[in-house]
Parts: sequence; structure tokens; C-alpha cells
Amino acid sequence: MTQEQQKPSRSIAGIAGIVAVATLISKVFGLVRQQVQAAAFGLGPAADAFNYAYTIPGFLLILLGGINGPFYSAVVSVLAKRKKEEAAPLVETITTLIGGILLIVTICLVIFAPNFIDVFAPGLQLSHKDLVRSIAIRQLQIMAPMAVLAGLIGIGFGVLNAANQYWLPSISPLLSNVTVIIGLGILYLQVGNKMSLPDQHYATLGGMVLAGGYLAGAALQWWVQLIAQAKAGLGRLRLRFDFHQPGVNDVVKIMLPATFSSGMYQINLYTDLFFASLLPTTGVAAGLANASLLVQTPLGIISNVILVPLLPIFSRLAAPENWPELKLRIRQGLLLSAFTMLPLGALIVALSVPIVRVVYERGAFNRADSGLVASLLVANGIGMFAYLARDVLVRVFYALGDGQTPFRISMINIFLNAFLDYFLIQRFGAPGLVLATVGVNCNSVLMLLWLLNRKLNGLPWQEWSLPILGLTAASMVAGVASFGILEGSQKLLGQNGLLLQLLQLSIAGLVGLCIFGAIAAWMKLPEVNVFVSRLRQKILKR
Repeated sequence: MTQEQQKPSRSIAGIAGIVAVATLISKVFGLVRQQVQAAAFGLGPAADAFNYAYTIPGFLLILLGGINGPFYSAVVSVLAKRKKEEAAPLVETITTLIGGILLIVTICLVIFAPNFIDVFAPGLQLSHKDLVRSIAIRQLQIMAPMAVLAGLIGIGFGVLNAANQYWLPSISPLLSNVTVIIGLGILYLQVGNKMSLPDQHYATLGGMVLAGGYLAGAALQWWVQLIAQAKAGLGRLRLRFDFHQPGVNDVVKIMLPATFSSGMYQINLYTDLFFASLLPTTGVAAGLANASLLVQTPLGIISNVILVPLLPIFSRLAAPENWPELKLRIRQGLLLSAFTMLPLGALIVALSVPIVRVVYERGAFNRADSGLVASLLVANGIGMFAYLARDVLVRVFYALGDGQTPFRISMINIFLNAFLDYFLIQRFGAPGLVLATVGVNCNSVLMLLWLLNRKLNGLPWQEWSLPILGLTAASMVAGVASFGILEGSQKLLGQNGLLLQLLQLSIAGLVGLCIFGAIAAWMKLPEVNVFVSRLRQKILKR
């Protein structure tokens, strides 16, 4: 849709404020959902099985249905350049095409669920993991329809954002989280904490309720978006087979390679779980999920704040005569990524143990579980900036109409991740799986920058690298200070008790953030100063 036919344009900070508040609410409930799961199952067989079974539905939901996923990116990029009256037929055609393809995927998942589980987690065929395998197969069959729902949710995200609607797409994951929480709450009232035990009946019952809750939540999320989409005149639930209209080809041209390149993280997750299943310890898959969520909660909020408003801007600046301004916007995206992710990563590394204990250690989740998840959290914290910087650069290539380059890099990195998994798991155990992903993301950033430098006739390397190096140094100082405060307070006051741990964590984190903030303010980065000021004003106003 052209700008003349859209609602009045919002500023980047205004959009970011809407997305930040909505995403924050959804992510908080996502964390609560994970806490409920951890308290009910710990790292027992039901939780471990779910993380193997959820890999395919979760892969599709995050990849295809995510607000920054390829379906969203393709739809926004195409609709932003078309008139509103062209939108509904195009959206209905794309929905018909994608829905039909993903329906076939759903049927295959139901029929071949045992085969998929055995391929992605061969270690579950060991005798002491039989219960985990059987639960995982049933859970995958229950969640199979999420394949169709993922594609429809992703299309809905793109359609609503192209129509200048940001609140509902960002808040809609809340519905899924609430559905899971309610389901587990009812189950807990009925059978208590028995799902965490290696008892086949309780573990299987808990696993089925968990899978059903996720399926119901995804269906509710899609239905709410469909209603809003229809009210906006942007397409209804209607079959349309006009696959030859030009817009369809434009969407598919971006969508197909973007699906593979954006799915690198999730495809690499398959590799990680493959090797995790081979470890003798039960619970590694569940531990990976718990640690990942602690990183993905702030990362998801901040990535939406940065990427959602920047993607349409990148698309509007794709013409060669606009490349000087495009480079400024790329710098803005990278600096904001560094400003947010580097200090958060440093604090997560420094404060990993109390973070895990405060968030998860209750119910079936014990001290041994905390130790495993904390070690995985440290590895995750190291790679937060590389993860978000990669996403910024990938969106630039999408805006330039080039989905092939990120795709080729992703294919290379899939093999690199398997190579690193194999060697790092022998040296570091379970954390080696996360470190392999960090290495892959760093490699992606370097390759994307090098190719973007050639594509845009040169990048101002010094103007970009020096501020990022400065923010890196500031983050390291903040992390060391936080760790020192934590160690000192634990020696004086001990480390037992939820309130005491929360107090120590808050003080150590606040000291680290203040130190980082002071150094960042001294650096006087204009992009950061303007963005923070406007975002604060918008959030407080709302």
C-alpha cells in the first residue's frame, strides 16, 4: 500500500513505543508460562520430550509466524508498494497457496511423527529414554496443525503491520501463553507435581496437556488476527486461486529464500538437539529451552522495537540514489543492537546463577537443574549482540530484493554449526552446543557485512566499528562490576532465600547498568541519544 493510502505515518520511536509495550506484555507472560512449565515438570521426561517434539512446530511458528519472520518480511515489503484495493485479493491468494502447502506438511507430521523424532533425536532410542521418546511422538502428532497456523499467523502479522497496525500483532502471542498457563494450572490442581516424576501415566498426561495447550493457543492467536484483518478490508478467510497475479510472484520471490535464511537459527537448533539427545543426561533439551527463553525474552522485545520500524524504512531506501541514507539507517540499527544487547549479555554472563535460581528454582526445578541451565545461559549471553546484528543485516538484503545472499550464507552455516557442535560438545559438554550457535552467528555477521560492503559500494567501517568497540568495552566493565558486587554481597549475606537472591541480583544488575550508561553517555552517540529520548517520551505518554 502506498503511503498516501495509509494512515498518517508514525515516527520510528512512536512505532517502537507501541511495539515495545505490547511485546513486553507478551514476553512477560511467555516467561511466566515457562516458569509454570518448569515448576510442573522440572527437567523431567515430560519437559524433555516436549522440547524434542516442539522443534518442528516451534520452528515453523517462530520462523513463519514470527513478527520478524520471512512471511512477515515478504508481505510487508510487497504490500508497502501497492494500493490498498490490491491488498485483499493478494492476501487471500497467498493465504490459499501457503495454507495448502502447510496442510500437506501437517499430514506428514502426523503420519511420520516417530520417524521425525528418531531422525532429530536418535539418542532417545536408548533404553533409559524410551518414555521420553514415546511422549515426544504423541506431542508432535498433537501439535502438527501448528504448521498451518504458523504460516497464517505470519501472513497476518505482515498484513496488519503494512496497514500501520502494530499493537495487535505484538500483543497476540499473549493469548497463546495464557492458554498454556491455564491448561497447566488446571492439570496441576488435579494431579499436583507428579508430572515431573518418571512415571509413565503422569508424565504422559502432563505432556499431552502441554502440547494441547500450545495448539489451542496458536489457533486463538490466528483467529484474533483474522478478525482484525477482515475488519481492515485486507482479506477474509476465503479460498482464492489467482496464483498468476504479479504480487504473488513478488511475495514468493522474497519468501522462499528468506524462509531458509531466517530459519538458520532454528535449523541449527535441530542440530543442537541431535547432539543433545546423544548426551547421557536427561534434561539437556529442556535446559536449553529454559536458558534460551531467559535470553529470548529481552532479545525478542528489543529486536521487535528495532527491526519492526526499520524494515519498511530499509525498503523505501532501496534505490541507489537513497543508499547514503540507507547506510545511516543500517548504522542506526547496528548501534542500537550493540547498545542494548552488549550490556544485557554481559550482565547475563556475570549474574547467570542467581538469574536462574530466582526465575526457575521452585517446585520440581531443583538446584542441580539450576546449575545446568546457568551454564547454558552464560553461553547464550555471549552471543546476544551477534544474533540481533545478523537479523538487522539480513533485513537490509530483504529490502534490497536479495533473499539469495542470506540463504547461501545460511546453508554454509548449517554445516559449520554441525562441525562446531561435534567438537565443542566434547570440550564443553552441553554449553558447547550454544557456543557453536554463537560462532555461527558471528560468522554470519562478518559475511553479511563483507557482501553488503560490495553491494552498496563501500561501508564506513571506522564510523561503525569504533562506537561498537567502545560499547563492548563498556559492557565488559559493567559485567565485571556486577560480578564483583554479587560476590561481595554473597560473602556477607549468604545466597539462600528468594528475597535475598532477588535483592542481590537487583543491586548488582543496577550497578552494572549505571556504569554502562555513564560510559555510553560519555560516548555521545547521536542515534542512541535520540532514540532513547523519544522512546522514553512515547512510553511515558502512553
